[in-house]
Amino acid sequence: MKKIIERATAPTPKFFKKLRNIGLALAAVATTIVAAPVALPAVVIKIAGYLAVAGGIAGAVSQTAVEGE
Repeated sequence: MKKIIERATAPTPKFFKKLRNIGLALAAVATTIVAAPVALPAVVIKIAGYLAVAGGIAGAVSQTAVEGE
């Protein structure tokens, strides 16, 4: 557990910072679509749900990437 905390607080490489930000933006947009007060087709809501999960995972994995030793 300590190793994970160390990795999360270590400096993140430039590429993974961009990937993390894209993933978080994707998750935010998808969450907005899912929570929209208008009626949307079920397939759009289902795809947005998958995109929210994918964006969250991309953000979490990118945050734990560290530069090689």
